[in-house]
This record gives sequence, C-alpha cells and structure tokens, in this order.
Amino acid sequence: MTPMEIALEEARAAAARGEVPVGAVVTDARGAVLARAGNRVEEWRDPSAHAEMLALREAAALRGEKHLADATLWVTLEPCAMCAQSASLFRVSRVVFGAYDPKGGGVEHGARVFAHAQCNHAPEVVGGVRESEAAALLREFFAARR
Repeated sequence: MTPMEIALEEARAAAARGEVPVGAVVTDARGAVLARAGNRVEEWRDPSAHAEMLALREAAALRGEKHLADATLWVTLEPCAMCAQSASLFRVSRVVFGAYDPKGGGVEHGARVFAHAQCNHAPEVVGGVRESEAAALLREFFAARR
C-alpha cells in the first residue's frame, strides 16, 4: 500500500468518526511509515488536532527528535496555514498532498506559507496526488451534511 493510499484510508476512518475526512502519513527517506493519523478535531474538541499535526508529532516522538529532515508528509488535502507552518518547523523534506483547497489551503492557496520570506524551511511540494479520490471523499462528506 502506498503512503497516499494509507492517508486515504485514514481519511475514510476520520469520516466514519464524523470528522472532516483528512488523513496524513509521515514516511522516512526509505519510504517506511513512521506515523499515520486522521483528523480528530471533533472527537478531541481540539482545533489543532488536524491529521498532519497528529502524524508529525507522532513521527517526531517515535524518533525522539524535533526535526524530520528526511521525512515526507503525505496528506489527502492541501495543508492549511497551521499545518504548512508546522511542516516547515518540523523541517520535513517534502509535502505531498491530494486535493487542492482554494478556500483553506496554506500551500498553493491562501497564506502560501512556504513562499514567504519569513519561512525558515520550505520543503519540496507535490500537489494533486490521487486528487480526484481525495476530493470525492470531501464532497461526499459535506454533501451528506447539507
């Protein structure tokens, strides 16, 4: 199973819990999974419990380090500004995401965190990986709530 497939699995599990379906995975330089998570904002009543934040924290704790310089963050949705800044602070080497988020994204849209001169570390970014599948999960989730 690829890291993005695992992230999509985490997103589906998040949706089943009533969370916005976003999943994230952190892999090391060899592609081994260090951590995986889905959103837990509603369950934990914590607005910072985004999938990316949870996976990054878990990966760093597993390694006993604050930086993940050889790691890739895989996420089903373009990270928001908070998660993009966190990826920068954790110093991940690459961010790979699925669906673009024109409304709340912080990488290709909105704040464009990595493009700011004040950004201390800008990882390589790859967007649109399994985009249609990730976007469909979000559309279906929100359509069911309208």
